[in-house]
Amino acid sequence: MERSRRKEIEHHLTEEEIDELLREAEDDHHLRRLGFLKNLYRGDSIPEAADREGRSAATGGRWADAWNEDGLEGLMPSFGGGRPPKLDEDEQDELVEMLRDGQPWKSQEIQHLLQEEFGVSYSPNYLGTFLRKLGLSYAKPRPKRPHRPENPDEILEERVDDALDEDDQPHNKREGEDEEGWIVEDDICTDGGTVLGFFDASKPQPYDNSRRVWYVDDPHIERELVKTHDSAVGFYALNGESLVTFTENEEKEQICGVLEKIREQNPGKRILLVLDKHGSHRCKHTRKRAHQLGIDLIFIPSGSPHLNPIEQVWKYLKWTMAPIVVESEAEFK
Repeated sequence: MERSRRKEIEHHLTEEEIDELLREAEDDHHLRRLGFLKNLYRGDSIPEAADREGRSAATGGRWADAWNEDGLEGLMPSFGGGRPPKLDEDEQDELVEMLRDGQPWKSQEIQHLLQEEFGVSYSPNYLGTFLRKLGLSYAKPRPKRPHRPENPDEILEERVDDALDEDDQPHNKREGEDEEGWIVEDDICTDGGTVLGFFDASKPQPYDNSRRVWYVDDPHIERELVKTHDSAVGFYALNGESLVTFTENEEKEQICGVLEKIREQNPGKRILLVLDKHGSHRCKHTRKRAHQLGIDLIFIPSGSPHLNPIEQVWKYLKWTMAPIVVESEAEFK
């Protein structure tokens, strides 16, 4: 809708000329389109101007594009002669609402819908053009994560608030677990404030191909591929010292080793560490070791990686590294 409001409307005619055309109009088709144009001239957004004439925002968008590109001739096609469209404007609006309710659709499903509801069919070669004119887009659907809760942002915010409310109970300890070992080490100090950061692991490769390149014949790269089997593990601190290191794997012992490095980088403060529910992150061994280091773990809701900003850091690093040529794994690290 915001894009529609910002669309520049060409002034091919004066408002007085539009008023004269409105007085001379003899059918509803012309009256609606000229009325829509008059509404735009008076400052309406495209959806508002279309709604005043009983038309959808999508129809208004098509009318505005036709006016901008071809003026009055584009906005006011001949409705008398020539082959009429298979669906009139009202039917097209009805079709868009049907498609909105059941989206996304395959082309074959839309063909079936057109035949069942309107008794018409379109050539497969033309169907895409027709649907784009109606304002539809054609793209791969993004899968919806089935385990993601309805309000992951609110859940994470509540978990952070709970962690900030310090009490005598170990934050990482679960109800029913034994008491042994849930003690912060004597040399760990946590009364100097709080560090908040995000934790994650990734497996970047020197040959990640995430950037476009210029080429004359064939866009392939002829060089030996340098590989690494190690994981990059990162701590993205919002108000402390961040850390990136490599580990042989992502098992609990390796993860705890990284937690120890994070503690070394951020001494004297309590650490709130936001991370996903990977098995090595939420196991008792890791949770207990984190508590001993004065690190409280806050787990992101299932299926919500978008809440961890370090995911975007990994993506940027992979994009940045893509054009860099390295000769060895050590050079890559």
